[in-house]
Amino acid sequence: MKKELRLFFLILLAFLAFYFIPFTSEEVHKAIIGGFEMLHDYARQHVLLCLVPAFFIAGTISVFVSKNAILKLLGPKAKKIIAYPVAAVSGGILAVCSCTILPLFGGIYKRGAGIGPAMAFLFTGPAINVAAIFLTGNVLGWELSFVRLFATIVSAVFIGLIMQTIFKETGEGGFVFGQDSEIPWQKTLLFLGFQMAFLITGSLKINITLKSILMTIFAIISVGIALTFDKQHQKEYISETWDFTKKILPYLFVGVFVAGVISVSLPENVVHTLLGGNRLFSNLFASVFGALMYFATLTEVPIIQSLMSLGMGKGPALALFMAGYTLSLPNMIVLTKLLGKKKAFTYFALVVIFSTTWGLIYGNLF
Repeated sequence: MKKELRLFFLILLAFLAFYFIPFTSEEVHKAIIGGFEMLHDYARQHVLLCLVPAFFIAGTISVFVSKNAILKLLGPKAKKIIAYPVAAVSGGILAVCSCTILPLFGGIYKRGAGIGPAMAFLFTGPAINVAAIFLTGNVLGWELSFVRLFATIVSAVFIGLIMQTIFKETGEGGFVFGQDSEIPWQKTLLFLGFQMAFLITGSLKINITLKSILMTIFAIISVGIALTFDKQHQKEYISETWDFTKKILPYLFVGVFVAGVISVSLPENVVHTLLGGNRLFSNLFASVFGALMYFATLTEVPIIQSLMSLGMGKGPALALFMAGYTLSLPNMIVLTKLLGKKKAFTYFALVVIFSTTWGLIYGNLF
């Protein structure tokens, strides 16, 4: 019955949208084109070099990485003094956006990571990668860069602890997984390492020829190692990779399109007015606004630089950094699908609360 009601309301919503939206309006045309332009940009810049390798890495983690190793380091029964720092720091080594981190998060969560460490990894993954920290320091000053780094790591640990306290789990990450792989851990580590090297190299701003050569080498070696696995492991690997892809990619495309529509429709002068000063409202608005927008890796720095030149306060800048890099509308849609509404919306609320709080502290003390 619930499924039928949900379908009815979706049909009703679609009808009302087609009935009332003035499609002949120039503003509506621009908004729709803005959605497709963001989809076009996302498909060209992020799918092949970021998302696709991330899906394969998630498949590798799900099939080959020892579940006992994950449970020992990141499981709900692991020592918190080890699990949370490991999760927070390991997320920061990846130069990925709020969408690319999703299959990697899904991989460790499915393999047995507790929801607390998994959420800490999810939070820091897109927020504190090395390239973003250095770019922030060079463009906006090292004070903001270091405060951003410190605030993100501390927030990740506390958000993880809160999530673990609210949603107690037994160590299976809400998923069912099979036995440990019989593949030697050295081989698994090598296989995972070359895939990670491909993903990280794809995000680097280096000479295109050198970049192509390195990525080709990493891809060939990765495929070569994959071909040495027995057929059963190959089949499971492809199956898990495809499972992550079909669960995440369609929702990402929908979310990116909607984010593109919103970014074109929202008047810039209104945004600038609402983000001025270091008030509670301006920090809260920056957090919510950042959570709904989609910022590709490193693009948030020039955007925030532009907003600060027009009067945005230092506090809202930090709040926008933290929430905007960690969440996005596509990210939120997928996480709701993966985690369920209660866990997902609790996480969204915690991100906004911590981002707002750090913005207030930074904006009024510095």
